[in-house]
Amino acid sequence: MAYKEPVQRAQSARELFAEFTARRFEQGGERINFADTEGKDVYNISAPFMDEGDTVIAGRVEARDSEDSEVVFFVQRDGVWFPQTGTRRFSSLQDPFIANIQGELVFGGVEIWKRFTDPYKLDFRTLFYRGKNIRDLRLCAVGPQGMKDIRLVELSDGRIGVFTRPKGKGFGGKAEIGFAVIERLDDLTPSVIVQAEKIPHRFLPGEWGGVNELHVLRDGRIGILGHIAYFTEDHLRHYYAMSFVWNPTTKHATSIRVIAASSSFIDVQNYKRPDLQDVIFPGGLVRLGDGRAELYAGINDCEAHKLLIPDPFLDHES
Repeated sequence: MAYKEPVQRAQSARELFAEFTARRFEQGGERINFADTEGKDVYNISAPFMDEGDTVIAGRVEARDSEDSEVVFFVQRDGVWFPQTGTRRFSSLQDPFIANIQGELVFGGVEIWKRFTDPYKLDFRTLFYRGKNIRDLRLCAVGPQGMKDIRLVELSDGRIGVFTRPKGKGFGGKAEIGFAVIERLDDLTPSVIVQAEKIPHRFLPGEWGGVNELHVLRDGRIGILGHIAYFTEDHLRHYYAMSFVWNPTTKHATSIRVIAASSSFIDVQNYKRPDLQDVIFPGGLVRLGDGRAELYAGINDCEAHKLLIPDPFLDHES
């Protein structure tokens, strides 16, 4: 049955999570195991993608007590993922993402560095690389300082959709979601990203979120995999995986739906810090074509898992 869109309004993350748990809420999933990482954690992974005949995952690698990370490409052998030989490691980069844009592979992540005026704080920006494959990647664009979760998708008309993460002007200045269209990768500039039009009715004041991965649906709309988050009074962070659909022509967005939480995964054993015990960062989604999808995610800022869920975009294509 086709999804019937209710009256459009922003809902709180708590309300969306309650709706999620009221639906058929199943726990499961499995931990993704990595080797040869010098005892470091691997999390906030991409979904698997094909590169020169290999199935590859990009993952954020860092020590449990540090934010000093690098992005490494992994390939699977006997159920375990090993660093791919002969490929570059991207130092000082976090939260990798992958897209196929106008015949090229686009890879990106969040570059971090210590703030000159305060070495205990970090500054960041998003870097974009392009190439025929991961061995051919070269820097092609840089996002504005202080913005992460910028994602690209090739639209059905061949142009490029750019989803951004501007800071809102409401309570706390939390991050929102913007959208712009460019003709080619060479047009991706900080000014284009900053001037992207805000998508309304996404988050309530004091809450925030962003886009993690994009899927072009059969009718040309964009299926968005993302996250929604908030702080509780005890300073704990709560992140949920969410989805919605965006029409780049009519500029209409469906309501946000929570599709997974850290509590969805039964084999979670660790967390990076006590305030990160309820964090899921959805890196990618593999639609299986049978009404289900595999969700790949970082959990509690220290583990990587996958979970079989109902395809969140299937009812929008009915």
